[in-house]
Amino acid sequence: MTAYFPAARLRRAALVGALCAGLAVTGTGCGEDPDEGTNGVGKLTADKIEAKAKAAATEAEAVHLSGTLVSGGKSFTLDMRLKSDGGSGEVKSSEDTFQLLRVGDQLYLKASAAFWGQSDSAGKLGDKYVKVPQSDPTYKQFRGFTEMDVLLDGLLGLQGTLAKGSYAKVGHTRVVQVTADQGKGGKLSVSLEGTPYPLLLERAGGAGRVELAEWGKPFPLAPPAEDQTVDYGSQLPTTKDQSAGGAVPAPSKGAGQGSNPGTP
Repeated sequence: MTAYFPAARLRRAALVGALCAGLAVTGTGCGEDPDEGTNGVGKLTADKIEAKAKAAATEAEAVHLSGTLVSGGKSFTLDMRLKSDGGSGEVKSSEDTFQLLRVGDQLYLKASAAFWGQSDSAGKLGDKYVKVPQSDPTYKQFRGFTEMDVLLDGLLGLQGTLAKGSYAKVGHTRVVQVTADQGKGGKLSVSLEGTPYPLLLERAGGAGRVELAEWGKPFPLAPPAEDQTVDYGSQLPTTKDQSAGGAVPAPSKGAGQGSNPGTP
């Protein structure tokens, strides 16, 4: 006997098939559990997801932080590897590029000769790490960019009412997004795989986009070679001024986003 399928039923079957195919492309096929194989944070409320991400970041021993920030009316990029006893990497403004290295309490800074202004020594410093004394204002200005807890405290706060967003990917890793005030207060992407680390932050008001990677991955940290280091003792050569044209705003611990124009 020949089976008979009304046209309406066939149309419904085709619609369901097309819907399932579309969902499968985005990683949530028909009948599949989107949280299967994840760490489960996607089932939590937005507030709890954010709290889990912050706790994971606080407990981590190292992180690679990179991206673009807008602070104090300036746009700059940073690419820093950080851990509890120091950090190394680069901070770049439109005027200059700064190589930073901190081992324990000792900070080293490499900048262009122009940063050092009109001092007699300026021309000799462009390709050297300068040992920055703690008494010099430059120390406070730049040390924060080498401090893991300072940068994370300043970056990871979302502003406004939180809501759980969609599932997505950062690189090859599945994430759940948390938005504040429908994205106007920032967006945080939290890993659905393994430890729920924050992997991507889109800052409130278009103030930058920062990726956080290599959580817990160790990296070597040692003072530069002696022939690459200049030590002026307790006082650096006089720059143009202590807010030199190529300088970047210093981050401050716990200030959060947008609370201070000098806070990333």
